[in-house]
Amino acid sequence: MHKTFQLARKSTAFPTVTASARSTVLRAIVALGIALSPIALFGTPALLGQTPASDPPVPHRIHLILKDGSYQIVTGYRVKGPNVVYLSAERAGAEEIIPLSLVDLDATHVWEQQHIPGAHPEQKPTGRSTIDPELLKEEADRAALTPEVAPDLSLPEQDSVLALDFFQRTTELVPLAQSAGELNRNTAHNILKSAINPHSSAHGIVELKGFRSAVQLHVADPVLYIRVGDDPSTGGGSTFKVDTQGASGNAPTASAGGSPNSRYVIVRADVRTDSRILASFNLPQLGAARRQEDIVETTADPLPGGHWLKLTPREPLSFGEYALMEVLNDRDVNLGVWDFGVHPVAPENRDAIKPQPKRPFQLDHRRHQ
Repeated sequence: MHKTFQLARKSTAFPTVTASARSTVLRAIVALGIALSPIALFGTPALLGQTPASDPPVPHRIHLILKDGSYQIVTGYRVKGPNVVYLSAERAGAEEIIPLSLVDLDATHVWEQQHIPGAHPEQKPTGRSTIDPELLKEEADRAALTPEVAPDLSLPEQDSVLALDFFQRTTELVPLAQSAGELNRNTAHNILKSAINPHSSAHGIVELKGFRSAVQLHVADPVLYIRVGDDPSTGGGSTFKVDTQGASGNAPTASAGGSPNSRYVIVRADVRTDSRILASFNLPQLGAARRQEDIVETTADPLPGGHWLKLTPREPLSFGEYALMEVLNDRDVNLGVWDFGVHPVAPENRDAIKPQPKRPFQLDHRRHQ
């Protein structure tokens, strides 16, 4: 009975499996499991902290923010002179260039602090970023050469004296040409120095051709801007003296601008048949409480950067012909004046500079939130 049972057990038992066969079966099961469910068996690469060898690392994507509120997605950028060179993430890393004046580096650095881990480990996001002081200085110097005096209206580099006018609901800048005797009207700022005797009777010191200036302003309180020369000690250029009647013996010297040490007054012209006459006045009495006839004094305010002076008349100008005159000191004036008229219904000035609204740079970009 016992023997029969042993034979039956042997007949129903599983066949003996060798080690080699077991290894083959296990490999097949593992391969099948990987094919069916890699995530269930091993988890995602992110969970394991591993990146598949076939996928290259993804570079950081930075929002290069522009001043119009839009942005470019880039993988890197650098400032090179007046431009910013960047690698476009949307165009397969193509290197592209955009003017530095259109890029908001402040906002870009703030975005990096807030979105890229470890971009600035030594700093905590404060809403303000640290920019290279040299870069800030260069940007400030460029802006100071052509400051904005009204919305979308900036002073140009090529003119020396301009008036802020208002014509048909539009603010404009009108260049004023320097006029006097033999002065070269094409230069920026000439000086023809003349001494005025305060004890002598009033007499004409400048005679302008024509009964009317080529420039006619449309407001009674025009603001004037005068470019200041690079060397204040020269008074805006080499000078020489002439007699009080304005007769000159030599040609004047031109310079880039006036002197910040000068004072400026607006003189009302005596209109004749074919000329306008500017009379002498008492220089030491400028600034006194008593107003001198036909003289309107101005308040001078230097603009940031020191390249321009803003001149504001201390009282409104009535209809008529005028000239801006430079007072060099308590004895001398510059006979090279800048003439203009005030006439509200005059036509628009030919060389008026109009506002230029800023236009966004032509790129495929997205709005920065």
